[in-house]
Amino acid sequence: MDQNWWKGAVIYQIYPRSYCDSTGNGTGDLAGITSKIDYIASLGVDAIWLSPFQTSPMRDFGYDVADYCDVDPLFGNLNDFDDFIDAAHQRGIKVIIDMVLSHTSDLHPWFVESRKDSTNPKADWYVWQDPKADGTAPNNWLSVFGGSAWQYCSHRGQYFLHSFLTTQADLNLHNPDVQDAVLDACRFWLKRGVDGFRLDAMSHYFHHLSLADNPAAEANFGNTQLDHLEPYSMQFHKYDKAQPEIYDFLKRIRSLMDEFGATMTVGEVGEDDPLRASGRYTAGDDMLHTCYNLSLMMGQDKKLTVNTLREPLEYYESLDIAGWPAWAFCNHDVVRVASRWGQQNNGEENPEFAKMLIALLTCLRGTVFLYQGEELGLPEAQLKFEELQDPWGIYLYPKWQGRDGCRTPMVWNTIPQTNYGFSSVAAKPWLPVSDKHIGKDVATQESNTESVLNFTREFLKFRKTRPALITGDIHFIDSGSETLLIFDRTLDGVTCRCIFNLANAAQSFEGQDFPAFAYRIDDK
Repeated sequence: MDQNWWKGAVIYQIYPRSYCDSTGNGTGDLAGITSKIDYIASLGVDAIWLSPFQTSPMRDFGYDVADYCDVDPLFGNLNDFDDFIDAAHQRGIKVIIDMVLSHTSDLHPWFVESRKDSTNPKADWYVWQDPKADGTAPNNWLSVFGGSAWQYCSHRGQYFLHSFLTTQADLNLHNPDVQDAVLDACRFWLKRGVDGFRLDAMSHYFHHLSLADNPAAEANFGNTQLDHLEPYSMQFHKYDKAQPEIYDFLKRIRSLMDEFGATMTVGEVGEDDPLRASGRYTAGDDMLHTCYNLSLMMGQDKKLTVNTLREPLEYYESLDIAGWPAWAFCNHDVVRVASRWGQQNNGEENPEFAKMLIALLTCLRGTVFLYQGEELGLPEAQLKFEELQDPWGIYLYPKWQGRDGCRTPMVWNTIPQTNYGFSSVAAKPWLPVSDKHIGKDVATQESNTESVLNFTREFLKFRKTRPALITGDIHFIDSGSETLLIFDRTLDGVTCRCIFNLANAAQSFEGQDFPAFAYRIDDK
């Protein structure tokens, strides 16, 4: 098998709750995904990234794991997972899954035991600390989801650390027994046939043992997709994450992956300089294969210009420690790209803008990730407050509706009684189908040769005929326009010149005319 299959691969992210409901309970499941495997194969993607499906109380929709080695009944069972893996592999599609190793649910048996007292066998499997003399939290660390990162537990008379929800307790990965336990969980899924892992929130794996206060930030780092300053972004996260102990742990992960041959890891990096961190975490054959960051997914009021793409890519390429990059325009945590850039570039509902974005993303140097519905050009859904499920969105509303707007159900057909193909019966889905998605469903687009869906299929097929677009070097060309992006991809002396008009207006370059949102790939 090709050990480097992941290099330059196109990986399709599936959010299981929202892909296809086979049981009619209003929530997507593994059997539903398997029923759509021929559709996924028709896209021409190389792999699937499956968001969490393990046992969980679903306070953060699977990112609060209560059992690493089982399927939550909401999504099916281990047999359903095996069927999905087999169906994907039969079609030549790799599967990577989310592994949330930085924290667990407070209902995980490890935490239930750990909180009993300070002497039990798992007493230090989580991060516990006495209150200050006045009863307040041990330091000023903040949760990403708001408030203090410390929660008092009356069982132990101590605080425990939670970088996210109070029901998501941070594991103490300084403890080698904890490392062994989570690596055993990874081994369980590798033996079951998965081809790799997306390592969620990996920047939070280790904290500084001094528990020193974080200093104030000099700029609004962190959650810059928000259009306002919120407390987490007011700190420079010097002590609560991204500590040097992570390197040895990542080497342990890589050593495990190498036991299973053609596997891969992609780490989710959330740091003040995510690109440099991505380079550090992928430098060398004993670290991660690639890292995934939010550089091209942030700023909901940001206009798409040449520098939006060129600056982060050139910065990454300039790093002397950089490994192989990974890029995405959207995922389950951010505003859909058709809206995020489309609203500023007058292209939110324009299928030509969506097509151009597909071509642009998959021409960048790196492994690329497409999020479900991106191949349809779906815009962000707008929800009412009473429809929100995301605890982060409920906390931040009305400044931001949170992550539910990108998580609404996939639209498969035009039949309202089945929630546009999402449910097998007329169940109420966990989130409503967006009115903005009706008419953009798979069935409608399959019958239209000019649709975003059919464009995606044809472009990914074309991309496979141009090796330079997959693993070639990248070099940017000055166009003289802030909305005309030009770069060359070169491999073994063969160059593809890529030209993208990012504007909703015609432009020209060296005698070539480019209509609004047009692109051109020239063999040189």
